[in-house]
This record gives sequence, structure tokens and C-alpha cells, in this order.
Amino acid sequence: MSLDDLTAEQLTALAEEQRTKYEQLRNAGLKLDITRGKPSPEQLDLSGELLTIDVPSKAADGTDVRNYGGLQGLPEIRAMFSELLNVPVENLIAGDNSSLSLMHDTVVQAMLYGIPGGRGPWFGQDIKFICPVPGYDRHFSICQKLGIEMVTVELGEHGPDLDAVARLLEDPTVKGMWVVPMYANPNGVVYDEETTRALLQMPAAAPDFRIWWDNAYALHHLTEQEPKPLDVITMAAEAGNPDRVLEFASTSKVTFAGDGISFLAASRANLDAYLAAAGIRSIGPDKVNQLRHVTYFKDAEGVRALMRQHRDLLAPKFQIVFDALESRLGQYGFARWTHPEGGYFVTLDVMDGTASRVVELARQAGIALTPAGASHPLGRDPYDRTIRIAPSFPSEQDLRAAMDGLATCALLAALEKQGVLTVGE
Repeated sequence: MSLDDLTAEQLTALAEEQRTKYEQLRNAGLKLDITRGKPSPEQLDLSGELLTIDVPSKAADGTDVRNYGGLQGLPEIRAMFSELLNVPVENLIAGDNSSLSLMHDTVVQAMLYGIPGGRGPWFGQDIKFICPVPGYDRHFSICQKLGIEMVTVELGEHGPDLDAVARLLEDPTVKGMWVVPMYANPNGVVYDEETTRALLQMPAAAPDFRIWWDNAYALHHLTEQEPKPLDVITMAAEAGNPDRVLEFASTSKVTFAGDGISFLAASRANLDAYLAAAGIRSIGPDKVNQLRHVTYFKDAEGVRALMRQHRDLLAPKFQIVFDALESRLGQYGFARWTHPEGGYFVTLDVMDGTASRVVELARQAGIALTPAGASHPLGRDPYDRTIRIAPSFPSEQDLRAAMDGLATCALLAALEKQGVLTVGE
């Protein structure tokens, strides 16, 4: 059944029912927020020991972690996450808390200094980045701020439209591409090996074309299946394009977002170029914090064990989202949503032309949603249908209330779009 199958009388009855529900929402004085994928206080409490743990002053190799130096990060934290991220340890460096900072800095360095294999700084050139959509708004913000043109390709079940990517790579001004390969933000897609190898192998007119491989959710499983990240660094070398990938990750949603560790994996040529520029900006990362994490985790299995505790807190919240959408919207046929097996988000596609209205109705009812269009460059969703849901931060009770309210708003917007009612009549 869909809305189109309902009789006029049934549509009128449904409209009245949803209008009554909405007025109850507005009168309830709600203040609910499902905008950002932040760990909940309960998740942060899992790593509370980090605040009190004793940290040695020297690392295993004798490095005094209290002093300057060590721009590549401590060997023991690199070895631990080399195993977890499935990248060669010699191709991995560890930094401070934000992988977004690393992504921003590598793009800025390309603008100012260029990239190995290229023809000098990107600044002053026409530069384009390929952006699979739906995608991550902060990736798009980096490009927007630096004046980089963004061209979109549709993100399918196993990765982007490869034919569209191949056509775009014939353009020498296409210098970069954003990828979230595991549990993509926001729709949970996992890039399979066939798609990944195609991206690494396909010709590019720009010799300095790079893929910004943001593996933010590589360890964030929602089921007992824990797929191993692909070793894209080795795969790129095997494909004859060893410098193509810059891979990023962090512990921001593992321990503390404000006190974590970021990682950059790349070819030796890319790392040398990055470190040469980074060495002017900094004389070394927070090695005390890196050793604190090593002491806390002990080994890679310690990280995996912690992430299973995160899963135990997160999976029920995702189920609340699935259940609410199915029970409230499933029978009407105008909406669809993802069922990710990891990551931090659910993507809801509402009736075309109504996402902005849904977000506004929710705002008026005290429910904060990520802005409609955030999943697309410049905030422009051509279909105005995609809404990102972030279940992690609110309590289960608040999440149920927010999802019930969101479903009411989606139904109202759809009925308005079909001319059945206007809210406030």
C-alpha cells in the first residue's frame, strides 16, 4: 500500500490524525537533537580510565614522551593501529586528536606546495574534487572554503558509479576524490574489493590525482560481523598507482573525541611530502596521549573489545530508528531508509521535494535535525529528499520521541506535497 492507494476519505482521516499528533508535539515543549554523530556520555564513560591511568614518561624505544620530536608518532601506537587498519606500519603515522585536521591540512598543503608527481601548487589552478553523494558535509566544507569545485557521482550499494568516475578522471582538473569506504557517512555503504581496485587502477589525466580515503568508521561495527579494512596502500602499489591514496582514521569515536589520536597512511613519497610541511607547523604530536592510549589498550584486541562495548550501546539505538520508521512510515511507500551494519548514521529518503519541509516542521516541534541538503555539496540536494539521522547521542527514551516526531513530520510534509492539507489549517 502507498499514499496513492488511499481513498480521499482515508487521506483526510490520515491528515487529521497526523495534524493532531503534530499539535501535540508542538505543545510538548520538546528539546531533542539528532543532528551530529557524537558519542553518548555512556560511550565516553567506557574509557573513563584514560582520565586517571598512570602514563610512563618514556616509550618502549626510550623516547621521552614529554619532550619535542617524534613527528611520525610513537612506534607502539602505529604498530597497534597498523594491525587494526590493515596498513603496513611503515606507511602509517600517528598525530593528534583530529583526522579532519589531517584531511584539511593535506588539502591545504596541496594548494600551497603541490603533491608529488604534480606540476606545482594547486593554488591558482582550476581544481575539482569528485564527491560521491550522499556524503559527509565536512568534506564538502573543506572544498567550499578553499574554492575547489565539487562534482557529484551517485553512491551505490558497493561504492560510487564507476563509469561516472572514469569519465570525470579524463579531466586533468579533477585532482581529488572523497571516499568513506566503510559504513559511509551517511548511508552506511561499504566499498567492496572490486570497486576499490577499480578506483585504484583507473587512469587519471591528472598525475597528482589523489583519493582522500576517510576510514573514520573502520572499527565501528553494529553486528557481530567485523570485516577487515582493505589494505588500500598495498593495493594501490599493486595497481601501479602507489601514491593515489591518502588514508585517514582516528580514535575520536573510540575513546574521547577531544583527546584522541589521528592517523595518516600513505606511500612513502606522500608521507615525506606531508612531514616536510607538517614539520614547519609542529615539532611533534601529543606523545603523552599516544602512550596513554597504548597503556590503556595494551594491544589491538583491547581496541576491539572496547568497540564491542560501544556496539552494545549503539545497536539498540539503531534498532529504535529502524522500528520507528517501519511502524510509522513503512506502510505508505513514499520513504525508504538504510539499514547499516556499522558507522554512526541512518539515511532517510522522504518524498521528493519535502526534506527541507520535514526539517522545518521538526524544528518547530523542538526536534533538531541535520539540515536538508547537508549530504550534498553546497547543501544542494537536487531532489530535496535526503535526511541524515544520528542515533548515537540521545538517550533511548529521547530517541524514541524524536523518531516518532520525525515520522509525523515526514507524513505531514508528504500530505502537504500531495495537496491533502496545509499544516496550520
